[in-house]
Amino acid sequence: MSRNSKGKPVAVVIGATSKWQSDGRNTRLAHGRALDDGDLPVGVRWGVGGAIAQKFAQEGFFVVMTTRAEANAAALAAAIREQGGEGTIVELDLVSQDSIAGAFAAIRHDAGDPEVLIYNAGYLEGRDLPPEQELLEHIPVEMFDTAQHIASRGPFLVAKEVLPSMRRKGTGSFFFSNNAKSLRGRKRNTGESLYYPRVMMRALAQVLTEEYSEHGIHVANVVIDGTIDSPGTRALPKAQMHPELVINPVKIAEAFYYLHTQDRSCWTHELQLTPYSTKPST
Repeated sequence: MSRNSKGKPVAVVIGATSKWQSDGRNTRLAHGRALDDGDLPVGVRWGVGGAIAQKFAQEGFFVVMTTRAEANAAALAAAIREQGGEGTIVELDLVSQDSIAGAFAAIRHDAGDPEVLIYNAGYLEGRDLPPEQELLEHIPVEMFDTAQHIASRGPFLVAKEVLPSMRRKGTGSFFFSNNAKSLRGRKRNTGESLYYPRVMMRALAQVLTEEYSEHGIHVANVVIDGTIDSPGTRALPKAQMHPELVINPVKIAEAFYYLHTQDRSCWTHELQLTPYSTKPST
């Protein structure tokens, strides 16, 4: 039986939670413990993925939140229900082709074909290496493989799952949440992830734009160039010293929704968001 009983359009958020949420992997790595997010606005508690899920639910979509473990998104799903929205959680491991195929079989059966897919998967590979292991020669192959799975192979497999139905319908949106390292390779500093594989994510977005625009599908690479507000990042010294440089994920979510709903004559294949470009106009 379909969980999307009202027949709402379906938005799938790959990586609906955040590694910087109150009990996220990066939060625990940076602060040594989980944090209390009770005093934070609900829109920022789960970073970009959570803000996007809430935005599309508020706009009448049935939202599918994917995560490696269902418990990671339980509080987010509860918040969406409290806001009057609808959705479901689907476990998905981007390192496993079988997991991806199984997850989308469940999505199609329980919710329907996605009208919107936001690829927002993040990873930590490299962040826990000490200062004396900053150079590439110290990166274990296993870390590189995981980064490639999430930044390149994963979106390739996800695209194969959703683009055929979008092409048949002649409409749909496939958006990537990316970062500035996809624009230019830079030295990986201590505490940073192995981000240069994200260049391939950007190239994939460009390729899919060339291949699928003529079929009515909007593909865009959204570069988020800055620190994103969330429980874990808000507690960092740099965010406390320069709060004006922290990007509100609610504004990022609004940008993604705008990209989906804008006039097709002004489609873009790439959008760069900074702390200043996401502030409301005055």
